[in-house]
Amino acid sequence: MANPTEIILHKQTKMLELAFDDGSRFKFPFEFLRVYSPSAEVRGHGPGQETLQVGKHDVVLDNIEPAGSYALKLAFNDGHDSGLYSWEYFLELGKNQNGMWQAYLDKLEAAGESRF
Repeated sequence: MANPTEIILHKQTKMLELAFDDGSRFKFPFEFLRVYSPSAEVRGHGPGQETLQVGKHDVVLDNIEPAGSYALKLAFNDGHDSGLYSWEYFLELGKNQNGMWQAYLDKLEAAGESRF
């Protein structure tokens, strides 16, 4: 499994950038990280129990803390701070970001909800 070599918080552009020792590098918008939080609050406790996150366009990543040597705990300005983002999960998010983002937008539209 790949391990991070760089973690850069870009507050101005609201992005978290991670580089890994396998050569991969990803930039994650704060909103994307928030709506795909690995927490039970967002993902539920099983398939079909997810909670659609709405109105997260302006969310800001307030704090990043290491969780052991395997993950980061991200704290957002909307009070959400219960997800542990493992290196493996970051890699999954990075490799599937475009498709996951489009799926999120499609779910919002189907529910008649908004990012704003």
